[in-house]
Formats: sequence, structure tokens, C-alpha cells
Amino acid sequence: MREQEKKSGGHLTIIAMTACAMHGDRERCLAAGMDGYISKPIKPQDLYALLQDLAMPTASVKTLTLLG
Repeated sequence: MREQEKKSGGHLTIIAMTACAMHGDRERCLAAGMDGYISKPIKPQDLYALLQDLAMPTASVKTLTLLG
């Protein structure tokens, strides 16, 4: 998807979700081009915060520290 975006100039927001979070999952997902990461069980307040952060990014690098 990210390769297609390079050609089209568009951007699709992608959030990675894992069922059983392992150490380093978040970092690997973000390094692979995901915009955000969350693991199950999902806490509604964490999902809301993630979606809000992605909808209104700041000028600085986004830091998602919802899970740790």
C-alpha cells in the first residue's frame, strides 16, 4: 500500500492491531509503515485517543504511548 501511495501521492491511514502483544510488535508495525498500533483487549479510551491523535496530527513527530 505504501508503495502505491508513493506513486499516487495519497495516504491511507493504517492502524495495526494484534491479539497477543509481544515485545517489539509496536515498533515493528510502525517501522513497516503503519500510522498507529493498538493491541487487544482494546480499551475504548485508548482507541479513542489513538484515533484522535491520527485525525489531528501535530507538526512534530507523533508519539503514541497508549500501551507502554
